[in-house]
This record gives sequence, C-alpha cells and structure tokens, in this order.
Amino acid sequence: MTALMILGVFIILFAIVMFFVHPTLRTEDVYYSDDPNSPHYNQVLAGKLKASKSNSMLKFFNKKKSQLLLLVGIVFLLINGLFFYAMPGTAYAVQYLWGGDEAVFSQGVKLKFWGRTIPMSYEIPVQDVILYKDQELPSSETIYHRKASQWEFADAIKAHIATAVIVGIDVGNDKVFLNMADRNQSENNLVYSRIMPNISAAIKNTCKLLDAQDYIAGASAQFDQYFRDQLENGMYQTEPYYQEESAPEIIGDSATVRTIRNETSTKQKKYRIKRKDGEILRDNSNSLKQYGLRILQAQVTSIDWEFSFDKRLDLQKDQVAQTQLEKQEAEKEIYRTQKEIAKGEADKAKERAKLEKEQIRQTIEAETRAKVAGFKVNEEKNLLEAARNTASRVKVESDAEALKNKRLVQAGLTPQERAEWEYKTAIGVAEHISNLNLPQVYITGQDGKKGNSSILESLLGAEFAKKMLEENQE
Repeated sequence: MTALMILGVFIILFAIVMFFVHPTLRTEDVYYSDDPNSPHYNQVLAGKLKASKSNSMLKFFNKKKSQLLLLVGIVFLLINGLFFYAMPGTAYAVQYLWGGDEAVFSQGVKLKFWGRTIPMSYEIPVQDVILYKDQELPSSETIYHRKASQWEFADAIKAHIATAVIVGIDVGNDKVFLNMADRNQSENNLVYSRIMPNISAAIKNTCKLLDAQDYIAGASAQFDQYFRDQLENGMYQTEPYYQEESAPEIIGDSATVRTIRNETSTKQKKYRIKRKDGEILRDNSNSLKQYGLRILQAQVTSIDWEFSFDKRLDLQKDQVAQTQLEKQEAEKEIYRTQKEIAKGEADKAKERAKLEKEQIRQTIEAETRAKVAGFKVNEEKNLLEAARNTASRVKVESDAEALKNKRLVQAGLTPQERAEWEYKTAIGVAEHISNLNLPQVYITGQDGKKGNSSILESLLGAEFAKKMLEENQE
C-alpha cells in the first residue's frame, strides 16, 4: 500500500468514527462530586475530580463535516487507484478492470485506472550460496538467495555447488513480456517456480555429463558452458553408455604424466548428450526462452567437495607435485646435456676456424713464393736474352772494327803508327776491363761451350772491341 492509500484509509476511518461519536459529545464541562445529595454525585474514592471535558477539536467535526472528510478519504483512495509510480529499472504489466493490459517500461507517474500492476525487474539476480555450520542466508531486497544443494557428478563424487545467475527480461517486446507476466503473476512466482527449478535442472544435467576428476583437471570452463547453454536454450536430452576403464585416469593437467588405474571394475556407466544429424536434442518443455528471458550471467562461483574426495585430492596434489619435481629434474639433466653438447660443438667450430685460418695463410704464402719464383725466372730469361743480344751486337761491331783495322794495315801503317795504335789499344783494354759489368747469370748451350774460346774470353773481346769502336768514332 502506498502512503496516499494509507492516508485515504485513515481519513475514511476517522470520518466514520466522528460521524457516530459526535452526537454523544457534551457541550459543557461536567464535574463529579463526592456529595451524595448532589445531582452530579458519583461514587469515587477521592474528592472532587474532573472526569471529562469535551475536546474543542472533536466538537468541530459535526455530521456534515464528517461526511465531507469521508468524501476526501474516498478521493484519496480513488487517486491512488488512478495513478502509480513506475520505479527505475522495473517493467510493469498493467491489467485494467475492463480486461485489457499494457506494458510500461519507463519510469515516472503512470495511469493504471484502478487496475492491477505486476512489477518485474529488468535484471533478476539469483544466487545459490554454500552455508557452513550455523551460517544464515544473506538478506537482500534485490538478490534472490537460496541454500546450495549437493549434487552428484558422473563418477559418484558429491559436492555443494554455488552459482550466480542473472536473468534479464525482454523489455523490447510487449507481447512476450505481458504473456510472461500474465502466466507468472509476480516476480517472486517467476523466480521460485521457473528460474530456480531451471537452474537446478541445468546443474543436475551438467553434473551427469562430467566427472569430478575432469572438473578439477580443467573442465570447469566446459561445466560453465554446458550450464549456461541449457539455461538459455533448454535442457539436454542425455543417453547412457558404458566406458571401458582400461584407460588410465589422468591426474592434474594433461601435461603431467602420472596416472592411477582402477582395477576393481571393467565398465562404468556414463551419460552423453543425445544428438540427431549432429544437432543436440533438447527438452524445451520448461525453457526460460519461452518466457522471453535472457541469461546475462551463469557461472559456478565455488564448489565444496565431500570430505572423502578432499582427501583424495590432497593425495593427488602430492603425487602431481612429486611428478613435477621429477619432471623438472629430468629437464635439468636434458638441458645440462644439451649445454655440454653445444659447448663441444662450439669448441670444435672454434678449432676448425683456427685450422682453416692457418691453412689459408700457408696457402697464400706458398702461392706468393711461387709467383715470386716465376717472376725471377722471367727476369733471368729477359737478362739472358738481353746479354745474348748485346754479345751478338758487340761481335758484329768487333768484326767490323777488325775488318777496318785490317784494311788500314793492309793500306800501310808506319811502324810508329802501329806501335802507337797497339799502345792505345792495350791501355783501352785495361780500362775497359776494369769498368766492365759482366752479367750475373749466363746460360750456355748443351755442353756449356761455344767455339774454342771460353765465355769469359768472348765477353772480354766483345766489350773491348766495342770500346775501341767508340773511341775510333770519336
């Protein structure tokens, strides 16, 4: 009830009371006396008392004024039924007295013409809370809380599961919203009869499809996916199958190789999603989608496993930790071996580079020596050829000079001229021999001889003849 309605009801009740009480009110003060002879005698334990005195305000409300006050109260009630205030974040289904209805999604003062309003929040949070010992459910005006139930996974492990779900209503389709409001009549009825049962069904179905061991091994994201998908699109239809237990059970993440085999049984009954032509078969008889509801959030916030499974988890954690340590030690040995191999390869490469460098140096030196020797051979050949040419030229010149001198002698020289010529010739030969630069290398023929004279005699004669020829020409 609103404040206006409460005020109207109070005014109406007051007017009715005054309508019947006013005629009994006295118009003067009345005093009672303890004198038995007094007309105002009244038996009292004390003396003169003032028993009653009419209130001036009560005297004000006569019959007509009471009727007017009653009319004002009725008007207040009528105004309260004519209007209502739409709160922000809330949608209203207004059902009129004549049978029509209307959806109101905006806030402010709205007309309802004494009809009925069904408020629905835009977003409805629902949480399953795990309670420990004497803990009580939290109280909130905007969040629906309930105690988390215990559910059984496919491997018969039980756990209390806490969830957080936020459901949004369809505020863009008047027809769908009015149909949902008409079928559920209130938000509380929608939550407790539709939303919460669907949440329970989705958790139950999801637990049937997964093992508790799978959940802690990394399938928690898959659990949330199955859970939300079923709330949005309808529950999965499941079918049983039998799984051989010869395969080892993996503990921890998939990268950890440590397993436990269950030798007590050979087969285990499990459930899987039923499909047809690759499409998932669903039970849409009580889907939230048919009410225009959208799942804005659906996830598992915490899980409290049963005590026996907690002990098993502690054992598995120890085994996983031991495996991780062994794995790390093995990896260290592998890295150490690889380091030694890499170091050996580096040393080999360094030594190979050193030897190759020395080999290249020796090769270059050998090539250099060979080239220098070749240059020397060519130089000696050139010097020898030049000496031969010089010797040939000198011989020709000497032959010419000798022929000339012979002719001069034949022509007749005086004994004095012949003695002078021989003297000059002897002196010139001596000077020429002292200044003569003979070649350092001389290559002879096959037997190292030429004619009947030695090579020195030939050279001396050739050089001498050349000098004599030059002096005569001067």
